[in-house]
Amino acid sequence: QVQLVEFGGGLVQAGGSLRLSCEASGRTFSNYAVGWFRQAPGKERELVLAISWSGSTTYVGESVKDRFSISRDNAKNTVNLQMNSLKPEDTAVYYCAAGSTLDPNPRQYSYWGQGTQVTVSS
Repeated sequence: QVQLVEFGGGLVQAGGSLRLSCEASGRTFSNYAVGWFRQAPGKERELVLAISWSGSTTYVGESVKDRFSISRDNAKNTVNLQMNSLKPEDTAVYYCAAGSTLDPNPRQYSYWGQGTQVTVSS
């Protein structure tokens, strides 16, 4: 079992930045790929960014390309999502998830955090 907790959500103006953190406990975190997903009201959950267990490979959602980045520190059991040039359409609940393989499909991830709200005002 892996427990995940997200930190860092909040309200920001368009063009601003936020940094989300995902902290893990339980089973060896470094064995898992980690993804950040988001879900806006009335929309399906979508991939933001995902990173392999080693950090060597990432998946990037097209809507955040060149604006968001992901990093992980296995020694600290954390994965960070740096979000720059935020837009109102980035408003959503952001979730951290862990799975055995790196995959853009949220169904491939077994463990999920509770989510953190990000709101971008225009």
